[in-house]
Amino acid sequence: MKKLLILFVMAFAINVAAQESVLLRLNYKKGDTYLMTMKQSVTSSQMDLDMNMTASMKVTDVTGGEYSSQMKFTKVVMDMMQGTMSISFDSSQSDDELDEMGRMMKSQLSPMLKSVISRKENKFGKVLEAKAEPTFQGAENVGESNIIFPEKALRVNDTWTMDSTTAGVETHFIYTVKAISKKVVDLEVSGKVTGAGEGTIKGIMQIDRATGVVVKRTLTTEINTAGQDVKTVINAEITKM
Repeated sequence: MKKLLILFVMAFAINVAAQESVLLRLNYKKGDTYLMTMKQSVTSSQMDLDMNMTASMKVTDVTGGEYSSQMKFTKVVMDMMQGTMSISFDSSQSDDELDEMGRMMKSQLSPMLKSVISRKENKFGKVLEAKAEPTFQGAENVGESNIIFPEKALRVNDTWTMDSTTAGVETHFIYTVKAISKKVVDLEVSGKVTGAGEGTIKGIMQIDRATGVVVKRTLTTEINTAGQDVKTVINAEITKM
């Protein structure tokens, strides 16, 4: 009888856990600051690139479910091999410490390192406004939404989708809830790329339940464009300061 009771309690607990739902929403507070780190590698037949970046973000205003923030890149470290040409760059180094190619990269990346990126997002994570001052190459992408949450509450195995277009490349993301705990929600990411390139997307995301912040993200994109296979791997983390 006791064993049957234990089995019943265990089954009940498992069923309750399986039915738990979560409503994902951004929930910043004014004055919140975050540290972002991202590692990106790009591999193709013509080039190998490894880039590490750090950035800081501060929530400057919260009004009626809309969040304004300012972000600034604080450091960029890059190593690139293209054919027989090798380029290394570290934004923390002085001109005297950089070689000729490093100084060339510094002149190209300095506008990004000087820029302040201002964004306004709603509670679903959709970017409503975005600008970079001063502007820089690639600033046209600062208005992209990292992830847009669905209106409904989610349970394990629920899915939703998101589409975006950048520079002629269309991406279709599928998010699947894999686990829900007291602190985080784990997602599996899959999808496809069409348009200027054809390929696939796969990866994982971990979202903080309290704030809706994507605290960990690993995405691998494999694209064939103009007959060339390009693989991009991104690992990113965000921590509250």
